[in-house]
Amino acid sequence: MPETPLDTTMAPPTVLILAITACPTGIAHTYMAAEKLDAAATELGYEIRVETHGSVGVEGTFSQADIDRADAVVIAADTQIDLSRFGGKRIVATRVADGIHRPAALIAEALAASPTGTTAARTDAPASAGKRDIGGFIYRALMNGVSYMIPFVVVGGLLIAISLSIGGEATPQGLVIPEDSFWFTINQIGALGFTLMVPILSGFIAYAIADRPGLAPGMICGWIATTGSFYNSESGAGFIGGIVTGFMVGFVALGIKKIPVHRFIKPIMPILVIPVITTLVVGGLFVLALGQPIAWVFSSMTDFLAGLDGGSVVVLGLILGAMVAFDMGGPINKTAFLFGSALITSGNPGPMGMVAAAIAVPPLGMGLATLIRRRFFTPVEREAGIAALFMGFFGITEGAIPLAAARPLQVIPANVLGGAVAGAIAAIAGVTNAVPHGGPIVAVFGAVSGVPMYFVAILSGVAVTALVSVLLIGLSVRKAPAADAAAGVAEAAPAAEGQAATAALVPGAPADGSPVPAPAAAPAAAPVAAAAGSAPAPKTVLDYIDERTIVLDIDDTDRDTVIRRLAGLMQTTGRVLDIDAVVRAAMDRELISTTGIGEGIAIPHAKSDGATSPVLAFARSRAGVDWNSLDEAPAHLIFMIAVPEAAAGTEHLKVLAQLSRSLMKPSFRASIEMAATPADVLAALAASVRPAAPAAR
Repeated sequence: MPETPLDTTMAPPTVLILAITACPTGIAHTYMAAEKLDAAATELGYEIRVETHGSVGVEGTFSQADIDRADAVVIAADTQIDLSRFGGKRIVATRVADGIHRPAALIAEALAASPTGTTAARTDAPASAGKRDIGGFIYRALMNGVSYMIPFVVVGGLLIAISLSIGGEATPQGLVIPEDSFWFTINQIGALGFTLMVPILSGFIAYAIADRPGLAPGMICGWIATTGSFYNSESGAGFIGGIVTGFMVGFVALGIKKIPVHRFIKPIMPILVIPVITTLVVGGLFVLALGQPIAWVFSSMTDFLAGLDGGSVVVLGLILGAMVAFDMGGPINKTAFLFGSALITSGNPGPMGMVAAAIAVPPLGMGLATLIRRRFFTPVEREAGIAALFMGFFGITEGAIPLAAARPLQVIPANVLGGAVAGAIAAIAGVTNAVPHGGPIVAVFGAVSGVPMYFVAILSGVAVTALVSVLLIGLSVRKAPAADAAAGVAEAAPAAEGQAATAALVPGAPADGSPVPAPAAAPAAAPVAAAAGSAPAPKTVLDYIDERTIVLDIDDTDRDTVIRRLAGLMQTTGRVLDIDAVVRAAMDRELISTTGIGEGIAIPHAKSDGATSPVLAFARSRAGVDWNSLDEAPAHLIFMIAVPEAAAGTEHLKVLAQLSRSLMKPSFRASIEMAATPADVLAALAASVRPAAPAAR
C-alpha cells in the first residue's frame, strides 16, 4: 500500500476508496459526511465512491467490481452496517460525525488499517460512540431488542387470546382448554411465542452492542432470567431481567472482543471464545449472585401480602394492583397473581378480584394511549397498541410489554398508578373472582361477582394509565419556552428592499417591491415555470423556502426559542397548522442526538402531522446559539425542516440531502453569512443547490 500522510495532495490514480455514510434519521448528517469524504479524497488525489444510507434508501450502491478494486473502506455511520461484502479489505468504522469533521484522517486510517479476514462482520458504530452519545447508544440497543421482540408478543398473545375465547371453559382452576381440543394446540403455540419473547429481547439488545458474538449468550441468559428454577424462585425476573441480561451480555462480549489475541486464535473468537465466556460469566452471575436475592425478595413479598389480607383491604388492593401492572407477567406480577390464586382455594376469592381487574389495565391503557395521542408513538408502537387492546380484553398483561420496554420511565409508572386504582376500586366494591385469570373475559364467563363495579374498576384504571402515560411522554420532551409566535412572525417580516430582488426568484412576486402575497394554500416558493408542454421541472430547495421563512441576525441564543420561532415562520406559509406539534417533534429529535453538526451549522428536523407538506426555514445568528453541537461551537446558520408524519414520496428528502451537501461547501456558507436580505439567501440557494432528480415512481 502507498504511504498516506495527511498532507499528501497527490496519489496514484489506482487508489480507490469506498465510503458508507448513515445517520439515524438519514436526512442531513448522512449527506454532509458524504460530501466531506468526497472532497477530502479529491484533495488527496484519490478516487472515491460513496454509498449513502439515507431516508430515501441506499444510493450509490457499490458494484462487485468496485469492491474488488477498492483499497480501503470508510464507514461513517451511526446505524448498523453489514460489512460481510468487504471481507479481506482494509476497513475503518466510526461515527458519522467523524466523517464530517475529520474525513482526511479517516481515509488515512483506513489505508493504514490491517486487512480483515475473509469475511467482515457488521459495524458496531454505536459502540464507538463517545460519552456525549451514550444515551442514544443505549436507546438504540434497547430499541433493537424491542423491535425483534414485538412480533413474538403479538403472535403469541393473539393466538392465546383466540384459543381462550373459542375453546376456553371457566373452571375453579381458571379458563381451561380441554387437552384433546384443537384450541389447546393453538394455545400451546401462543405460549411458545411468549416463552421466546424475553430471550429474543435480551439476545438482540446484546446483538446491537456486540454484534453476532453477543446473540447466543444474550438469548441464553435471557432464558435464565425468566426461568426461576435456576435460582430457586417460583417466578423468573421477567422482561426487566431480560433487559438487564441483554446489556450485561452486550458489554461483557464487547469487552472481550477488544482484548488483543494471537492471529491464530482470532478466527475462533466470535464463534467460540466470546459466546462461551460471556454465557458463563453473565449466566453464572445471574444464577449465583442475583438469583437468591430475587427469590428472597419475592418470598418476603408474599409474606407481606398475607399480612395485609383482612382489615387493610383497600391497601391490599392498591398494592396488588400496582404489583400486577409493574412488570406485566414478570416476577412481581406473578407474586401478586400466585397470592390471589392461592387464596381462592382457601375460600377467599376477594384478592383475585383485585388482581383480575388490574391485569387488563396495562395493555388496555397503553393501547388507548396510542389512539388518543398517535403522534407520541412510532408506527410500530401504534401497531403494538392495537394488539395490546385485543390482548387486554383476554387478560394478557404482556400485551403492554413492547410499549413499556420502549419507554419504561413513562409507561411503567402509568401502569402502576392505573393498576393500583383498579385494584383499590375492586377492593372497595368487594369484587370477587373464582378463577385464577383476569381481564373482561372472566366476567363474560361468569366467574366474577359484582360485574358492574368490576368493569368500573377496569375502566378507571385504564383511563388513569392512558392519561398519565400521555402526560409523562409529553413531559419527556423538553417544553419550548412560551414564546409569542405571532410576535416572532412579525419580527421576521421581510425587508421591503428585498422584495424586488425576490421577484426574479419567486414567480408571482410583485415587481414594485410590495410584500409577497401569502395565501394559506400557496407553496412556500415556486420554481421557474417550465415551457408549455415540457416535463415538470425538477424540484429544488426553493420549492420549500421563501422570504417568509427566513430571518436574519436574530437575538435569541436559546435553542428551544429558535426552534419555536422558526416553526412560527413556517406557519405563515400555510404548510404548518400546529406549531406546538412541530416543536415537540423537533425536540424529540434533539433527544435522540443533537442536530448541531458543528462548524456553526444546525439542521433541526421535525416529522409531524402538524405540517401538511414539506417546508424549510432559515435563521442566522451573529452571536450564536448553544446547540450542544458535536464540536461544542455555537450554531450561527440554522436550517429547520418540517415534513408530515406520512409525507408522500421522497423528492423533498433528495432536495434536503443536496442542501446538506451544499452546507459543507465554504463558498455557500460564506454567501449566506454575508447575505444582507432574505432575498440574498434565496439567491445563494439558487446558485448553489442543484435540482433534485425526479423521485422514483
